[in-house]
Amino acid sequence: MASSSTTTKSLLSSTFSASKSSSSTATKASLLSFLRSTSATPISRKLSHSHNSRHHYYSVSPIRNVLKIATESETSLSKYPDVDLVSSDSKQTILVSEKLGSAGIELLKVFGDVDCSYNLSPEQLCEKISTCDALIVRSGTKVTREVFEAAKGRLKVVGRAGVGIDNVDLQAATEFGCLVVNAPTANTIAAAEHGIALLAAMARNVSQADASMKSGKWERNKYVGVSMVGKTVAVMGFGKVGSEVARRAKGLGMNVIAHDPYAPADRARAIGVELVSFEQAIATADFISLHMPLTPTTSKIFNDQTFSMMKKGVRIVNVARGGVIDEDALVRALDSGIVAQAALDVFTEEPPPTDSKLIQHHNVTVTPHLGASTKEAQEGVAIEIAEAVVGALKGELSATAVNAPMVPAEVLSELAPYVVLAEKLGRLAVQLVAGGSGIKSIKVTYRSARDPDDLDTRILRAMITKGIIEPISASFVNLVNADFTARQKGLRISEERVVVDANPEFPVDSIQVQISNVDSKFASAVSENGEVSIEGKVKFGIPHLTCLGSFGVDVSLEGNLILCRQVDQPGMIGKVGNILGKQNVNVSFMSVGRTVRRNKAIMAIGVDEEPNKDTLNKIGQVPAIEEFVFLKL
Repeated sequence: MASSSTTTKSLLSSTFSASKSSSSTATKASLLSFLRSTSATPISRKLSHSHNSRHHYYSVSPIRNVLKIATESETSLSKYPDVDLVSSDSKQTILVSEKLGSAGIELLKVFGDVDCSYNLSPEQLCEKISTCDALIVRSGTKVTREVFEAAKGRLKVVGRAGVGIDNVDLQAATEFGCLVVNAPTANTIAAAEHGIALLAAMARNVSQADASMKSGKWERNKYVGVSMVGKTVAVMGFGKVGSEVARRAKGLGMNVIAHDPYAPADRARAIGVELVSFEQAIATADFISLHMPLTPTTSKIFNDQTFSMMKKGVRIVNVARGGVIDEDALVRALDSGIVAQAALDVFTEEPPPTDSKLIQHHNVTVTPHLGASTKEAQEGVAIEIAEAVVGALKGELSATAVNAPMVPAEVLSELAPYVVLAEKLGRLAVQLVAGGSGIKSIKVTYRSARDPDDLDTRILRAMITKGIIEPISASFVNLVNADFTARQKGLRISEERVVVDANPEFPVDSIQVQISNVDSKFASAVSENGEVSIEGKVKFGIPHLTCLGSFGVDVSLEGNLILCRQVDQPGMIGKVGNILGKQNVNVSFMSVGRTVRRNKAIMAIGVDEEPNKDTLNKIGQVPAIEEFVFLKL
């Protein structure tokens, strides 16, 4: 009998290459499988296991397959030590549809084949996208549903080089299992600085005075400005950029208030900012600085009605999204004097029409979407989005994913071993269910020494969903579409967090999966409450099954598994082992769990190969074995 394996095998080992570190093989593969979609149509195609195709639309370039490629210079490789080279046949294609900083392009070229095709029409983009694994855009390219349909399942990740993602159809991306990532941090300071620059330029009429002097005039009395010290500025949207603007406005001696329904009050207090309602913010502010995303809720939120609520003579700065302002209404507010001045970097239509009344208005200062346009920010954004896209193609969960659980990097790292456990428990549970009315209700219980509010279980829930759906469905589930697919299948997944006396160093002590209102093909898996119930733990980095129904067991969840309920008597391990040995089925481990001595017991047998029907029938014919089931993990 072979010794127990020391590494967890990848559930998709035929699809994904192994990493250098054997201890991280399963973790990487499972995380990796979660970021991939193989669907030729939205979430509807099973994995293909063909390895002879030149283009592995469903697969990922080898994670740690470092090759010596003569064409890559040592200088280029030394800059990106964490990016591994792959053979040219297996390199993935990355389409860059808008200009990106050279450092980002260089990083991408080390990893894959980069196609820099700028100014593509929508038709050209749809024609080209079917040969691409990743797409990187800025704000000009519209990634519509038609683009995802034209990709035919090959497109795995869309990277937005910047913060806003309103030019990407997130619903379509999610349905097609495509991850969308952005670069939210690299241009934060640049955008905040530009907001402050516009604020000051507007207050002191800098652009108008400059134009006047260049036309040969000297109009000191005409361009008298207003002071910012002691004035109230309302920061509308207290995210990364908004909070940085608030810091700088405080430094200028301004009183800062902010509105953001999702901003934590303690973060605002730490900066010295008071969070207020939308109405209070616009009604009391002397200056209003916009930093909110463009969503159906915020679209044209600044309109005739909201302008009428503002203090007469208010000044408005927008370095966020043009669509949050009704531009015709802003012109009317400027003409009536409600809004004294506006400074705009973004517009509903970019570039705006040359005859736009707003652009030509003498009380409006405009710049052509320059918020992120510093040399430092451009290079930073290029590197940040390149790293995010490469990471996604390598199977790393990105903290900048915008259509997947936003899980901090430190949480991802800590939960990695439990991600594997969660998926395997899902796969095991669904195979224990007999046919009938189908699975509708699933309860997941997390036992932990930590406070329930300190345990982020979104990714674990998604992995359990993946494990449950894939074995019984034509759907391929990944991190992006797990919740969407569960809803589509009519699955109701509830979660419970239970505090237990365990080591708080580990985020999770155990995970229990219960499926109610179903019959089981293995009666011993049914709990006293009539539910199919299994529980597992991570031991030394390896997922283990620790409870099956009311039976305590200790089973390493690797390879394939045979579960037998038997009369607890001597010689049972030898009898079953002999049957498997005669059929050349290698046993990796055996474990027995029982309720009472010499009563009933559960024997778990790990096997490397899948036994044929004859072998399984012979096991079932052993007199002391009352029931058995074969499970593929």
